[in-house]
Amino acid sequence: MTDKHVIQVGDAAPALTLPAVNREGSVTLADYRGRQPVLLGLFRGLHCPFCRRHLVQFGALAPKLQALGVEVVGVINTPLERARLYIRHRPSPVLLLADPEAASHRAFGVPAPEVAPRDAGGRSEWPWRETLERLMSTRVNPNGELPEPIALFEVNERLNQQDGFQMTAADQHTQQAHGTQLIGHFVIDRDGVVRWRCLEAERRPEDIGTLPTEASFLAAARTVAA
Repeated sequence: MTDKHVIQVGDAAPALTLPAVNREGSVTLADYRGRQPVLLGLFRGLHCPFCRRHLVQFGALAPKLQALGVEVVGVINTPLERARLYIRHRPSPVLLLADPEAASHRAFGVPAPEVAPRDAGGRSEWPWRETLERLMSTRVNPNGELPEPIALFEVNERLNQQDGFQMTAADQHTQQAHGTQLIGHFVIDRDGVVRWRCLEAERRPEDIGTLPTEASFLAAARTVAA
């Protein structure tokens, strides 16, 4: 049964310890408790072109948040060695952690919608459950870089081809295992309490791929800044 509890503002952030992608060792959220607030981004794997774009945007935003005293941490739903290979060629100023099993997403309650064929008695309950027919009819173009919105099930392949991104076996495995995983962002204060959250496409699947605005991130960071 799907756990439908998303971490809310005022909740304690779950314990989280993951291996670092762009430095050695592991990182735990407890390291920041009593010391520094954190903006935590929980992304899909590198197979997702939207997430690769979001990581670039996250990196551009990081200096502004760090100037407010807020650390920026991103979690990628990709195996460690695959993530390290990618980041070696595309360095990021953001501390990145690898979570190939999406354990952090589950801990924070970020939805990964189940696909339910309508002819098998499935029904829509977005963002926890959606019919295959509804998803197949969904079209997206969140960055406006495509000539027009295209089918959700085609957009990854189209943008990956456009980017010249070659899927590896690790990417394909992650996509098959966690292809419907949504993205979540959480601002956590020095006491380890969530003070802001934003879920990707919380209202409708047409918003998949849409990131909060820079103004939204900065406003959220100011609520916990020194």
